[in-house]
This record gives sequence, C-alpha cells and structure tokens, in this order.
Amino acid sequence: MKLHTTARGAVAALLIAACQLAQAHAYPTHEAPGAGSSVTDPQKEVAIDFDDGLEPAFSSITVTDAQGKAITSGKAVVDPSNSKHMSVALNPQTPGVYAVAWVAVAADGHRTQGHYTFTVK
Repeated sequence: MKLHTTARGAVAALLIAACQLAQAHAYPTHEAPGAGSSVTDPQKEVAIDFDDGLEPAFSSITVTDAQGKAITSGKAVVDPSNSKHMSVALNPQTPGVYAVAWVAVAADGHRTQGHYTFTVK
C-alpha cells in the first residue's frame, strides 16, 4: 500500500514540474504593428510585449522587406523598466510587405521564436 502512495506522489510531482516548465517560455501577448495588419503610414518601430521577462542579451527582433533586406535601425532593446517589452527602431519604409522575426529568451533561459508579417500601404 505504501508503494502505491509513493508512486502517486511521484506522478503528482512530475505533473506539477511539467506545468511549471510549460509556463517558463516567453510568448507574445501584443505586437505593434500587429501580425497580418495593414498600416497606412510607415512605422517608426516594431514593439512586442511578452508574457514573461526577457534576457536582453539573447532576445532580438529583425524586420526585413520583401527582398530580405533588413530595415532595422540598430539592435532590439528590452525596456529596462519592463522586461516583458522589446522593440526595435526602423528605417523609413516604402509600401510593401515586411517580415518580423523575433527570438525571446526568458529570464530563466528558455528560448522561443516566431515570425509574422505586416503591410505598409
């Protein structure tokens, strides 16, 4: 009987640990401009808010035009007063589709990445 109780405790501990690990990754909660959006004016920056704090040295945003040329002006910056907010300044854009690629390394070291596009009309 005692072995059965011990096994249940071990399974419960594993489930709790798995749930905590699943929450340790940083995922976007808001993007500006948004994924798939169309904007009428060229953008000064791309900004992404995440659901977890970021490690600035390993997190990034890149933005490229339809020819794959980078249009970022400098490196992405994690806001020192809000480690869940990262942005990158942009060079002037012409009408077209732009691709955003992001890498987010959470403060605990877990890495996520993604991409989306937006259109400047």
